[in-house]
Amino acid sequence: MNLRPLPAIMFEALVRAALLEDLGRAGDITTDAIIAKYHHATTVLAARQAGVVAGLDLAMLAFRLIDPDVEISVARPDGSNVMEGEVIASVIGPARAILTAERTALNFLCHLSGVATATASIVAAVRWHDAKIVCTRKTTPGLRAVEKYAVRAGGGSNHRFGLDDAILIKDNHIAIAGGIRSAIERARNSAGHLVKIEVEVDTLAQLEEVLGFAPDAVLLDNMSLEHLRRAVAIVGGRAITEASGTITSDTARAIAATGVDLISIGRLTHSAPILDIGLDYRSS
Repeated sequence: MNLRPLPAIMFEALVRAALLEDLGRAGDITTDAIIAKYHHATTVLAARQAGVVAGLDLAMLAFRLIDPDVEISVARPDGSNVMEGEVIASVIGPARAILTAERTALNFLCHLSGVATATASIVAAVRWHDAKIVCTRKTTPGLRAVEKYAVRAGGGSNHRFGLDDAILIKDNHIAIAGGIRSAIERARNSAGHLVKIEVEVDTLAQLEEVLGFAPDAVLLDNMSLEHLRRAVAIVGGRAITEASGTITSDTARAIAATGVDLISIGRLTHSAPILDIGLDYRSS
């Protein structure tokens, strides 16, 4: 997998804020009381269950922000499939720093690996079809960039990143604007030449009306499999087709078989369970 890492400037503030939240007003009083200042330790980040790794850069930064002398050797980089018990990375250095940063590092690593693992499961389910699995804006506040990165680590793709990089006209936009024509015409008059326009529809009649205004993409919301097949035929390649609406790994394969181009899934980021990863002590 050719996974491009995120520049540290995109997540350093997140990691710093998380560490500051955990350190509170007096720092790690447990570790400082129990562990000698110059004690060194060898530990490993190990998978407690099979999955896909994501978020190692955030975990590594957490350790190094506490003490730059912490050394990390990565065995299974982001995007790697790991088995239960497999070592992801070794973390060696001042024991106090390792213990103090442990929870923050694991919070990021477990969460983002969970997103990558959930994504990989659905990507695998549709592997015999052309549909791409994409995430949505249903992300944890403040974590959008890293959660969308984790989707890519799991083999998925990204939908728009925010309200400012594409126009997506949904049902409430249409209702308040007074209809599909009014909404699309206003959007087209406002959009720059590089901004794409997508319109959400939930009936075939709406789809036919929308296609008359030549959108770049159509969002086929909560349609049955039969309606999705018919929608793809109606579009006939004139626009990108995107299916959405409570999609799981059990239903994604059948949806992909209808011929849609994209399958968008909010739960990849808002409801993915963590991947259980632990920090295990090996030696002094």
